[in-house]
Amino acid sequence: MTRTQIFARLDAYERLIRLDKPIGTLLLLWPTLWAIWIASEGRPSLHIVLVFSIGTLLMRSAGCAINDFADRNFDGHVERTRRRPIPSGEIQPWEAVAVAAALSLVAFGLVLTLPPLSISLSLVALFLAASYPFTKRFFWFPQAYLGVAFGFGIPMAFGAILGSLPPVCWWLLLANILWAMAYDTEYAMVDREDDLRIGIRTSAISLGRFDVAGVMFFYVAMLVLLAWVGAMAGLGAAFDAGLAGAAAMMGYHWFLIRGRSRDRCFKAFMHNNWVGAAIFAGIVLSYPVQVPW
Repeated sequence: MTRTQIFARLDAYERLIRLDKPIGTLLLLWPTLWAIWIASEGRPSLHIVLVFSIGTLLMRSAGCAINDFADRNFDGHVERTRRRPIPSGEIQPWEAVAVAAALSLVAFGLVLTLPPLSISLSLVALFLAASYPFTKRFFWFPQAYLGVAFGFGIPMAFGAILGSLPPVCWWLLLANILWAMAYDTEYAMVDREDDLRIGIRTSAISLGRFDVAGVMFFYVAMLVLLAWVGAMAGLGAAFDAGLAGAAAMMGYHWFLIRGRSRDRCFKAFMHNNWVGAAIFAGIVLSYPVQVPW
């Protein structure tokens, strides 16, 4: 292979695992960091932060590869995805499976440095990540399943730090499921016409003309649950301010998605990174500010 061909190949693999689109990694990372800081009461070890941060990147990348393998017969018919490496013929489907397996193996190596409970939970997380792409074939709200998959770093973090899974862990996971249902419905609104044509099921299709109302309901329910989590964890005014900031952003999202424009719905989806960041800032500032390691 020439140097040009090698670089083209590497570029195809990079796009397969979405290193050029970090939003998915961030939406996975924020709830994991929420859990780490709450479970450790603001004093996580550097080891825990690094393992979960790197593991999040690896598993999101593996999930993207599996997703493209699962959707290989659909992506070529959707405007937003038809130039992905598999439908464009840049790489073969088996290569995506091999990449996903390799990344998952490296991530599992990191998990082996954690306590047994987190190791056991990582197997559930792997199943969720691998099976999510196929739920779009039969489940009317695959975004709920995505929320579980994207949020499973929460129980893994509590298991790694506390060695147990207290009620606050499950409430936080439920809040994340609602958040995923909100932002991924915005994402699904972008592809609704294409998804209807090819038979993919999404919450945007299931909600129909109540899609915007559904997104806002999921947001409100998420905020209510997070307020309950804050009360259980003893978080203070800084956390309330973080929730208020997140709520203001959600109001902005309503402004963006109410006309159902593809570009504006996608902009709202992307903006959820700042929602996660605002909530994380509120959690961090609710504890004595210090370098935890």
